[in-house]
Formats: sequence, C-alpha cells, structure tokens
Amino acid sequence: MALMVFAPVIVRILEKHGFEFVARSLAYLGYTWMGLLFLFVSSILVLDIFRLLPYICGLILQSDFSGMSPSPRVSFIISLTLSVVIAGYGAFEAKRIRVEHVTIETHKIPKEIGRLKIVQISDVHLGLMVREKRLKRILNQVKSVNPDILVSTGDLLDGQPDNLSHLAEMLSEVSTTYGKFAVTGNHEFYAGITRALDFIKNAGFTILQGEGLTISGLLNIAGVDDTAGSRYGLDTKVSEKALLAELPREKFTLLLKHRPRVDKDALGFFDLQLSGHIHKGQIFPFNLITMLFYPVTSGLHKIDTNAWLYVSRGSGTWGPPIRFVSPPEVTLIELAYGGTGD
Repeated sequence: MALMVFAPVIVRILEKHGFEFVARSLAYLGYTWMGLLFLFVSSILVLDIFRLLPYICGLILQSDFSGMSPSPRVSFIISLTLSVVIAGYGAFEAKRIRVEHVTIETHKIPKEIGRLKIVQISDVHLGLMVREKRLKRILNQVKSVNPDILVSTGDLLDGQPDNLSHLAEMLSEVSTTYGKFAVTGNHEFYAGITRALDFIKNAGFTILQGEGLTISGLLNIAGVDDTAGSRYGLDTKVSEKALLAELPREKFTLLLKHRPRVDKDALGFFDLQLSGHIHKGQIFPFNLITMLFYPVTSGLHKIDTNAWLYVSRGSGTWGPPIRFVSPPEVTLIELAYGGTGD
C-alpha cells in the first residue's frame, strides 16, 4: 500500500536519476493500481448507498428489508469485478484515438479560402508511458485530415524530456500549410520549462508565450502560458485583453490557452478559445469532480455572442493508462466562410 501511494513520487525520483526502465515499470504498476482503486471505491460507494436504502426503509417502516441488500462479500466481489472489467476496457479505449469534427461559420475567413482546417492536439503527456506507438496513432489521425494549422494546447510532455528526441522528430515530420503553434501546460513546468520548451521547438512548433501573430493575412493566433509557472517563480500572467487588442479585429482570432477558463475582460477580442487540461475527467465518474471546478469539461460551447470555447478531452493519458467514457481525441476545427457574423 505504501509503495503504491508513493509510486508517483518514487517514479519521478527514479526518472530523474536515469533509472528509466525501473521508473516505467513502477509507473505502469502504480498508476494502474491508482485507476483500479478509484474505480473500486466509486463502485463500492454506489453499492453501499444501495445497501443503506433498505436499512433506512426498515427503520422508518419498522420492517426487515435486509434480504434486499447484497452481503458485504457479494458487494466486494461485484465491485472488484466491475473495476477489473472497466479498467480492461479503459486501457483499450485509451488507445482508440478518434477525430472530432467541428465546423464554425464566420465571415472573417477570406471568401477565396473557403475553409481553413485547424487541428488541435492536447494533453498528449509524452513520457514514460505515452511513447512511440501512442504518438504514432495520434499523428496518423492528424495527417489523415491534412491540417492547414496544427496547434498543441499544452501538456505535450508529462515528465522529464529525457531520451525523447525521437518523439520530437516524429512530431516535426507533420507538415502543415501555415504552421504549427503551441502553448505550455502545467506539465511543461513540472518537466522543467527550459528543456520542455526546447523539446517543443525541436518538434517544429512556434511557442506562443503571451504573444499574438497574424498568419499569412488569414487569421490571428495568440497564446498564453499556463498559470502553473507562477509556482516556480515565473511571471506568466499577461493581460489577455491587452494582448488580443493589438491584433487586427477584422480577422478571425484564435486563442490558445491550456485551462478552459475564460477571461471575461477578453470577451469581444477573440472568436475561438481552444483549451484542454481536464481530459473530461479521463475515468468516469471523476468528471463529476472536475465539473465543480470547470463548468465546461468538453466540446464546443458558445460563451458570448461572438465567441466560442472548445475543450478537448485530450489525446493521451495522465497517470492511469485508462480512459472510461472519455475517449481520446484529435480535433479538426474547420473555419468555413459564411454568414453575416461570427
């Protein structure tokens, strides 16, 4: 129990000192245990509530309803079986990368262009557990839609970027019409921001750290650092409104921001915010907890008359190599010319 509880910390220490094989083995063991334990506790809680209801009814009605309740032994067996089955399916689901297709009509895209394809990856978490095979699956989906622009909305890396240069090369081979752009997530800071930025640059991305650009006269793209940088003494706080106000207002403005929080002061200065971070909980019912902190947990949502927010479920996994009711995605956002407004 102690080993499993402290596995994430031990893994980071082993990784830091170069014991990669041992760290990876413990990571699979410890994080899989974490996922199983979460599923077990969730299922046993539901069964305990079910067992409590006949007891309460018995007290109220002065009758014996105990026969309606499964015994503790049966409850344990049911919960354990459910946990193992769901974890097994979740390990399979975590590898099934799908393309989510979203179309937004806007008059801000030049009519002669017609459609502009933006592909978003997020929360890939390359490191000890997400390696070549998973990245290849993700990139196959990216390449299949021939993106005009590829964006990464943070957590491209999970831990220390040691021995990952070949993964950067795989990413660098993805060709786009107008470029690749990225912002930091919290895990880039955990991994060591200097080396993380080097990895992202070697992967062929332009990193936007409180910066905005106009791309080929077609659209604006801006990005901000994740707020985790402040824990490391780095000043990552920028005024999104001031940043976006410097960009041409007549062009479609895309904002890259790791966490799906919308700065109300910036409303009216961007058309679409792309975010990730929460994986839609990754393992149900954890999404019920994330909803307490982030009202929008996945998908496309209109947040203002002229503004949209899209939250990716993420392309990889953090911690347990399991996804349940939250399949990984690569997102294709097509900006199509049309309409009289945004």
